[in-house]
Amino acid sequence: MTATEPALLTLTEIAAALAARKISSREATQSCLDRIARFQPRLNAFMAIEPDAALAAAGAADRDLAKGKSRGALHGIPLAHKDMYYETGKVSTCGSKIRKDFVASTTSTAVRRLQDAGTVRLGTLQLSEFAYGPTGHNAHFGAVHNPWHLDHITGGSSSGSGSAVAARLTFAALGSDTGGSIRMPAHFCGVTGLKTTVGLISRAGAMPLSQSLDTVGPLARTVEDCALLTQVMAGGDPADPTTRNAPAPDLVSATHQPIKGLRIGIPATFYVDDLDADVSRALDETAATLTREGAAVVRVKLPEQRRLTAACQIVLAVEAAAFHKTWMIERPQDYGPQVLMRLQNALAIPALTYVEALRWRGPALAEHLAAIRDVDAILAPIAPVPAPTIAGSDVGNQAGAEAVIQNLTRFTRPVNFLGLPSLAIPAGQSRSGLPIGLQLIGRPFDEAMILRIGATFQRTTDFHTQIPGLP
Repeated sequence: MTATEPALLTLTEIAAALAARKISSREATQSCLDRIARFQPRLNAFMAIEPDAALAAAGAADRDLAKGKSRGALHGIPLAHKDMYYETGKVSTCGSKIRKDFVASTTSTAVRRLQDAGTVRLGTLQLSEFAYGPTGHNAHFGAVHNPWHLDHITGGSSSGSGSAVAARLTFAALGSDTGGSIRMPAHFCGVTGLKTTVGLISRAGAMPLSQSLDTVGPLARTVEDCALLTQVMAGGDPADPTTRNAPAPDLVSATHQPIKGLRIGIPATFYVDDLDADVSRALDETAATLTREGAAVVRVKLPEQRRLTAACQIVLAVEAAAFHKTWMIERPQDYGPQVLMRLQNALAIPALTYVEALRWRGPALAEHLAAIRDVDAILAPIAPVPAPTIAGSDVGNQAGAEAVIQNLTRFTRPVNFLGLPSLAIPAGQSRSGLPIGLQLIGRPFDEAMILRIGATFQRTTDFHTQIPGLP
């Protein structure tokens, strides 16, 4: 491995190198495939690897570039995505036994827009079964391993995405975030991830978990990488009527703006309670860095967050159970024990409770926006601890399983319930060498602001540049 190995470049760097024809798409793709061959046996990050098709597509991309025919900002860049984004004629397992042979008849809008911009498909990435699990365990395909410490979790449900991006097996990857499933892998694996506002990116052609909470977003090396990918994918889509019918925002430009004069709030309670000492230290040091860059970091009193977490849990559970109703009746034996337990538990939630949670969403968002009216964004932890071990968090459907899940997701679910954007950024390491991430939470459709703050932080720190020392 050398400093010039193409796979070690960021997405933004490889895009520039490809456009200038300093590196070919075939070279970039082969570099990723070489690392996949070397590290996949230990990481279990990929669901499927397609080397021949990827190299053929890379060769076609190179021929187009040689003729001056660029398809877009991502022309020739090899990527892999969470195996829940459908692509016509391709198997999409959704991390499950039930769909292990499911061949999609349509292509996800998000994937199609990336393809239209010129990306090359490397294969598909592992995930928690049906995207329903925060640790990265999978009863059918095995746990994905954290490249920083192989016996620790990656976080889920975008487990393969977090592991593969951290290990430099792909330049970026799509994840999904319904209760924290982009931000937790970003935190545990030391990469950058963007949970977008509900309605910014089409969800058409992506396996649903919770129709009112699901969001599409990227995991990548840098904030600028995430901005570029999101900018390509954003915009209205007739196939998803929940999308905002507005032009895609110029998010890349936002990453070059300074933060002097901005006000960033740190919650006075909840997000700072019962933190691991290393997470607490990372929060303090990040606040100090942002202050040196000219931002004012202040304490903010937010509305009661535990209610938001509970409401998110109710909505997610009921909507997931509704989607899985037929399979729960006809094929219960084909679920992993934890996923089946969680789906069946949701059947006991009264319809009235679900409707009340939905009705409270608007007033809760209004109350939140009033509380943050004097700040531009919120800085908070993503999880209270660094990555637990795979063995120690493999609770299956045992007593106490839900408590483990709730502890890991208690700082992410309020954001999902309110539909807010949140940017996960690497912000330190534990004393044992595990990554620590923090989240910047913004106002609806104000991804530009949190990307601006995150990019400034990354220009003055090197946490996002650190590469796991895999043997």
